[in-house]
Amino acid sequence: MAGKHIPHHILAVDALVINQNGDVLMIDSPKRGWEFPGGQIEPGESISQAIRREVLEEARVDVKVERLIGIFHNVRANLVVIGLLCSHVSGEPGPSDESNNSEWVPREEVLTRPDSEFIHDRLKEMLDYEEKSVYQAYQNDPGGPDGYRLLESFDL
Repeated sequence: MAGKHIPHHILAVDALVINQNGDVLMIDSPKRGWEFPGGQIEPGESISQAIRREVLEEARVDVKVERLIGIFHNVRANLVVIGLLCSHVSGEPGPSDESNNSEWVPREEVLTRPDSEFIHDRLKEMLDYEEKSVYQAYQNDPGGPDGYRLLESFDL
């Protein structure tokens, strides 16, 4: 295999967490502003373990994974994100070591929070899941000449 390139991808998870009132859990990230909780899957973790850990670390809330919403692939960064619908189990959102704040946001206000176009678009897709999952490939180069660009999208 000398001279052959072996691809490396980062695998991560994002959570659309909805409480019993229909509100959506959002975090105020120090890096990207308002978004949904999530992060990289650590070695030895399952997908559900990773999302439960990330939501607890970022928002102080325990969740249950309900279903797959989508797979989001940043081709420029070799990042594959698994979007999951989760329900609230326990805990009250608030600031943490990984977020400036977290709170329940009424569904009709959710899309007014993100500053980033790619977070807004992914969040919109996650909110519109309607019992089907989606795959999206995109390129995100913040501050670069190409910026954010959706390359392809299809239902799974």
